[in-house]
Parts: sequence; C-alpha cells; structure tokens
Amino acid sequence: MNSTAEKTNIPWREMTREILESEVYKEMDSIQNSSIVYPDSWPILVIDFASLTPSAYGRLSAEALEIRTYLIGNLGSMFVFYDLYTCLAVIDYLNPFHAYDEGNLSWLAAAEAEAATMSMVRRAIPDASSLDEANQIVRGNWLNAIEQHHQQFSGNAMIENILDIGCSVGVSSRYLANKFPSAKVTGLDLSPYFLAVAQFKEKKSTPRKNPISWVHANGEDTRLPAQSFDIVSIAYVLHECPARAILNLVKEAFRLLRPGGTFAVTDNSPKSKILQELSPVLFTLMKSTEPFLDEYYLTDLEGKMKEAGFVNIQTILTDPRHRTVTGTVPY
Repeated sequence: MNSTAEKTNIPWREMTREILESEVYKEMDSIQNSSIVYPDSWPILVIDFASLTPSAYGRLSAEALEIRTYLIGNLGSMFVFYDLYTCLAVIDYLNPFHAYDEGNLSWLAAAEAEAATMSMVRRAIPDASSLDEANQIVRGNWLNAIEQHHQQFSGNAMIENILDIGCSVGVSSRYLANKFPSAKVTGLDLSPYFLAVAQFKEKKSTPRKNPISWVHANGEDTRLPAQSFDIVSIAYVLHECPARAILNLVKEAFRLLRPGGTFAVTDNSPKSKILQELSPVLFTLMKSTEPFLDEYYLTDLEGKMKEAGFVNIQTILTDPRHRTVTGTVPY
C-alpha cells in the first residue's frame, strides 16, 4: 500500500519515519485513560479461562467463548473483567484492521494513519491534479453537507461544541476546527496511540483560538455529559465496526447532542458505482483488512438513526466513493 501511495506523490515512508523517530511517545501519559480497561464504577469479575473445563462451556455465552479463545491464544489466561460487552469492544479494536497484526493499538498504525488517509482521498478522486484538489472535493463536500444541514434544520443555531468520534490521528478533527473556527472541537478515539500522534501534530501546528481537545474513550460509551455538543461527526469509521457497535454509536451520538444538534456520518457508500464495480480480487483484498465490511453494508444506517430518534435524515453522495448521512435531534 505504501509503494502505491508514493506513486501518487504521498511520501508514506517519510511521514511514517518522521513520526516514529519523533518525541511523540511523550504524549502517551497525558492521553491514555486507564479507565478504558478498568472502569471503577463497574463490578469486578475475575475469570481464569484456562481453568474452565469443557463441561463448563455450556454455561458460557458464545461471546464469552469467543473471548476465551482469543485471549488465551494471544494474551494469556487470567483476566479481570468489568463488563463482558466492553471486553468484546476491546477485542474488536485488537482485531487485525488494515493488515496490522495489533490492529489500531500500535505505534506503526498510528504513524502510518495520516498517509493512509491521504491515499484514501487520492483513490476517491483519481483524476484530481493534486492531493489538495482531491481534499477540496472529499473533505470540502463533507464539511459543506454538515454546514448546510445544520443551517437548514437547526435554525442557524450557534455551533459551539463539536465531537469527532473515531478521530484517529486528528485529520478530520483539524478539518472540522478549520471549518468552524469559533467552535470547540473534541477528538475522541479508542486508540491512545492515534491520539498521541494527534496531540503531537497539533502542538506543532499554528496555535488556534480554540485548541482541539483529545479524549481517550470508547465511542459507544463516551461517559461525556449528555446534550453537550451541537455537532457529532463520525468520519470513515463505521465500515470498521460490527453492526452492534454501529447501533451503539448512533445511540450515543443522539444522547450527546443538544436539541437541534446535527449528527453527520461520512463513509463508504453502498450505492457507489466505483465500489460496486471493484474487481473480485480488489474487493476480496479490501474485505481481508476490513473484517466488518459486510455488516456495515447490510446495516440500514438511516433506519437505525430514525429508530434512535433522529429526524430530517438526509443522505448525499459527497464524492464518487463516499456518502454523508446527516440527521437532527428534534427540539
């Protein structure tokens, strides 16, 4: 993938090396939230999976058996559980995404993330004369869709607080902050490695009137105050999520938004002719690094948003590969 990116003038190796050889590692202590693993408010359950006999398996759910198989094979056998569902969410994040053995929980994945994002944009607009032109279309149309939806259905309400769920290394957060400079933007992600890179890069950039805040949390259960944001955005995340996580993310976005607030999702479009016409080889390759792609395409996102309580739901194709779905929390 990196050699392909460099053919389109994306310096993948150079960008990765620059991060890995920097002082980005110093950001981890201020970013990492240990409650992701050990939330104090949940009851403690200690299980030694290795000691469970086959006769005991009948009392375990399919999800617990999945945990047992994965953890013993990869990490060990004795674990402190605070919530079975949250443990599953951690396993999802540890799964091999984007061909990284450690999923998104690694410095290499974090160091390569921005170059990978650039490559995605170039693939979306292959005829663009430059990366900047491609970004103007991909990012520009996405941001305009958010702005237009909010203006149309929120009575031109002030945009004071924006949450970017699954912000990765902060690329989408920076675009949101540039588009809405008077707003306070918060980037949230489950990977402290991604957030460390996001914070490191933001510190090196020109200071903002409203600095971006970075939060290490699970987007399905952020623990942030209800009705505290005017816009909640999820960019290029849902195609990496199982159906149950998509539903939880939609519900959490509804909880976090103020009345009149706008929810915006941009991601692969099931109706994209380009994606529909991918060769079997390319589609198989894409699925091999995106384990939940089928679940994403089979999920009725607009329907799930309506069930969660959103109104004024709109879907537009913002570039040849991606759709932006927007909805409003009713007053």
